Amino acid sequence: MNKVLMTLLLTLGITGLAHAAGDAAAGEGKVAVCGACHGPDGNSLAPNFPKLAGQGERYLLKQLQDIKAGNRQVVEMTGLLNNLSEQDLADIAAYYASQKMSVGAADPKLVARGEALFRGGKLDEGMPACTGCHAPNGAGIDAAGFPQLGGQHAAYVAKQLTAFREGDRTNDGDSRIMRSIAAKLSNKDIEAVSSFVQGLH
Repeated sequence: MNKVLMTLLLTLGITGLAHAAGDAAAGEGKVAVCGACHGPDGNSLAPNFPKLAGQGERYLLKQLQDIKAGNRQVVEMTGLLNNLSEQDLADIAAYYASQKMSVGAADPKLVARGEALFRGGKLDEGMPACTGCHAPNGAGIDAAGFPQLGGQHAAYVAKQLTAFREGDRTNDGDSRIMRSIAAKLSNKDIEAVSSFVQGLH
């Protein structure tokens, strides 16, 4: 447990770096291309594309920077950010952060298992509860750069957890916090917790 706490503190320190101030009003004029996949207000209708609405500004900006720099491989985003400045990215992040994420529904058959993992983790295996970084209501912790999960598409969450577990997504920093957590999740665990957060609000 001490290792998990130390990792969390290191992550908070790393993600606590300053970033450009975004302008949500300016960002609204820069998201036309983004809206094709993520929806005009950031509420994607396609379950394989993440909802960006309501995500923390710090988290969104980091993901945009990581994708542009090639530190996070997202095939569908290839080249889309190349001509955008740091200010453009900050403005887009601010716009989507100012929107409200819609909430889906959890599969009733998976709720109990998903909630147990989200709220209780797997302490016997050294996996903390998701609530520590993503809050009990799934709202995330913007100041730390931890994303909102509540309402996010289950298919997208499952894809990301699997990518972290398999080492295909590595932009969780030197702390490897998401990779170490996802490594303890089975396919059924991932399905359950992903479904649970889709309906969480």
